[in-house]
Amino acid sequence: MKVKTSLTLSPRILAAIDRHTNGRMSRSEFVERAVSALIARLAKQEQDARDLGILNRRAADLNREAADVLEYQAIP
Repeated sequence: MKVKTSLTLSPRILAAIDRHTNGRMSRSEFVERAVSALIARLAKQEQDARDLGILNRRAADLNREAADVLEYQAIP
């Protein structure tokens, strides 16, 4: 289901949308796709930040494990 809304855009943005749609899609479809892509990118950045936080909190433990594994692989 779609919900009708109103946006206020600068003439420069509207002209850019018109250039990129080139009659292939409506302005609404273009804006929806652009906003969806931005939301997906922001969600990925948030997940990456969470993952980095986990890695940073576990860095010392992970480094100890890696060093332990490397000791087993070392050639005497």
